Amino acid sequence: VRLALGALFVAAGASIVVTGARTFWRSGTTINPVELTKASALVTKGIFRFSRNPMYVGFTLMLIGWAAALGSVWAFIGPAIFVAFITRYRIIPEERVMLEKFGDEYREYQKRVRRWL
Repeated sequence: VRLALGALFVAAGASIVVTGARTFWRSGTTINPVELTKASALVTKGIFRFSRNPMYVGFTLMLIGWAAALGSVWAFIGPAIFVAFITRYRIIPEERVMLEKFGDEYREYQKRVRRWL
């Protein structure tokens, strides 16, 4: 049961990551979180209507699936650390860049759509 549950979370997470990436590619903007200055479009459609960071949500689900498959309560510390780390060192800096690039349009998006879910 735990392996099936783990596989389900991993598959759901991977699907969300791929969907988010495809939406970026179709919008013609960078997917690379290190090259934020190359962002050419504010993507707010598709899966980005539900989360400002669906790919990070997907990675988190994959880690939860892995933890479930391992069957150890301690394994769930990994996803929690990932969320804290990504929020502090990736998402918050990304939000600053997006505010600089897209201003009020991004501010409105922040009001409408949650950071995670």
